[in-house]
Amino acid sequence: MAGRHAFLPQTLRNTLTRVLNGPQALAFLPAFALGAFWLGGEEALIVVALGMPILVLIAGALGAGTHGAGTHDAATGLPQSDAMIEMAEASMAHAAAAKLKTACFVIEIEEFGRIAERIGPGAAETLIARSATRLQTILRNDDGLFRMGEARFGVVLPPMPRLDLETGIQMATRLQTAIEEPLAHDGRTIYLSAGLGFCLSSRSPDDSGTALVECAGIALDEARRSGPSAVRAYSPEMGQIRHRRDTLCTEALIALENGEILPWFQPQISTDTGHVTGFETLARWIHPERGLIPPADFLPVLHEAGQIERLGEVMLYGALTAVNAWDAAGAPVPTIAINMTGEELRNPKLADRMRWELDRFDLAPGRLTIEVLESVVAGAPEDMTARNLARLSEMGCRIDLDDFGAGHASLAALRRFAIGRIKIDRSFITHVDGDPEQQRMVNAILTMADRLGIETLAEGVETAGEHAMLAQLGCRHVQGFAIGRPMPFDATLDWMRGHAARLGTPPRIGRGSG
Repeated sequence: MAGRHAFLPQTLRNTLTRVLNGPQALAFLPAFALGAFWLGGEEALIVVALGMPILVLIAGALGAGTHGAGTHDAATGLPQSDAMIEMAEASMAHAAAAKLKTACFVIEIEEFGRIAERIGPGAAETLIARSATRLQTILRNDDGLFRMGEARFGVVLPPMPRLDLETGIQMATRLQTAIEEPLAHDGRTIYLSAGLGFCLSSRSPDDSGTALVECAGIALDEARRSGPSAVRAYSPEMGQIRHRRDTLCTEALIALENGEILPWFQPQISTDTGHVTGFETLARWIHPERGLIPPADFLPVLHEAGQIERLGEVMLYGALTAVNAWDAAGAPVPTIAINMTGEELRNPKLADRMRWELDRFDLAPGRLTIEVLESVVAGAPEDMTARNLARLSEMGCRIDLDDFGAGHASLAALRRFAIGRIKIDRSFITHVDGDPEQQRMVNAILTMADRLGIETLAEGVETAGEHAMLAQLGCRHVQGFAIGRPMPFDATLDWMRGHAARLGTPPRIGRGSG
């Protein structure tokens, strides 16, 4: 099927299809006929009248040869996913019958959403069209190129005698290089990165084209998890991992709605007084059969399922409920911290929702701290993220920059995003009591923060020695296992009672305490 029209290059076939197989062909037919009559008389008129329908039929045949001409993408002129499945089915059937081999490649431009935000939707579509053209230039006439999504392309190879893993990797490298060549736009250079996954027919779980395309997509998912510009070839183990991940995703979605994923709380204390200065809210999943499931296992699947904002709603409700409960128990906690992702911070209704929630719980905005990862701030342009953080700060909410030092946030970003406190990443805290280099790094961060009028908190404090050294260096707040592990709400009051006793101050916990 792929080779029926090998005498015409793919791009020319697409062009002829769009021109002759659309309504414009019929619209110009009277004009062509009239011109032919004036120039060549009745004979020319007859030739045009008979010839145009034949050309249209040829265009239809060419469209069939390009696999789904009726579903071509407007920006690139490429056939889309349905046509890709058609070609994959035909290639797999031919390969199985003739003892040949085929393969499917899926390539995706990474972080395309952010690029589109920066250059605008029109320029982004132009970038996609230029990327498609580059891919076409390195493909052979019979290779099928398809647009699968916003920034994703698929390639299906026709059956061939020799196609092993080495050949597949070479092909993947050529496709990736074509995408990642710098592009000039509006006087500046745009650098792209692309992840790629592919599946050889010899590794596909069955002989269907659908399985071949799906397995290439699974390999792409693995590539995306492995970091920028990664390439992965499908293996049966990936399918098993995908099945387990899909199962976990389904269970996590059910757990989120059933109340199995709950907020736990980790204390933060002052190095000056030892008193509790806040708690950080952390998501924990208590599975009825497997017990405590680590956040690193379920947070990524909730993110992929588009449920991170829903998780944020659950965490916020639990955090504000806890503050009210602590107040009622006579153990007021100055502030509760919640983590917010880039998706949540780009929601234009975020500030209004937070104001409504605080009013609902009758809490002052200063009781709520918004934690944002340094990587989110470093990668965010001056758009909705900056406006939301500014509005939250103006409301009176506190803004913490999490994992400071692990990302690439600039000093200007500390001001632009209204950061009130930085949380020094654990990588600088480990062994700070015995490593002079760690002490110099922490001291430099503390000096910078002091000059900027920004508070500091060290996270990941795991030993009494680290706690003591951080207090000596002048870090105002600490958090970590040496202070207290994350705990369910029911354990927080007992922990605060025990902590107050260790400080030598009678605890003020319980109704009627004065």
